[in-house]
Amino acid sequence: MITFTKPIELDGVQLCKELNAVGIQVSNKTSPYIDGNGIFWLDIDAEDTEKAQEVLNAHIPKPLTIADKLESVGLSIDDLKAALGL
Repeated sequence: MITFTKPIELDGVQLCKELNAVGIQVSNKTSPYIDGNGIFWLDIDAEDTEKAQEVLNAHIPKPLTIADKLESVGLSIDDLKAALGL
């Protein structure tokens, strides 16, 4: 686990995809992680630290859609429609 300065805005899922896109293996089960002291951690190889920092510096979370928010809790638009009887 390597510590980094936490971006002001963070989308952890998007960040992991961005890291994977540049060839950085990141554990989605343990990363990103913010501990009780507010320290931001990524579970990556130490040799990828500089490249990961570049990705973090460029990270700009996309605005979440309703579908994104539903997906984060394991639902879809169709699930919501069914629950509302639509």
